[in-house]
Amino acid sequence: MIFTVQVKVMPLQNLLDPQGKAVLGGLQNLQIHSISDVRVGKHIDLKIEAGNKDEALSIANDAAKKLLANPVMEMFEVAIL
Repeated sequence: MIFTVQVKVMPLQNLLDPQGKAVLGGLQNLQIHSISDVRVGKHIDLKIEAGNKDEALSIANDAAKKLLANPVMEMFEVAIL
């Protein structure tokens, strides 16, 4: 079976997110002041051939740990769509 798995990668909460700060500054320059914080991450969709959902999630977790996310600076979540 082919599964579509979504991987969401975000900077760790306690680390500075310079890209998020730049976006927040841009929003404030556009007079949008009701947004108080911005975090910018990555959204990755994977098409995975696997025997079942658990196997697909395991493959996606392995890919995220080894390549898609930097565990020193980022956290990730995987979900089947």
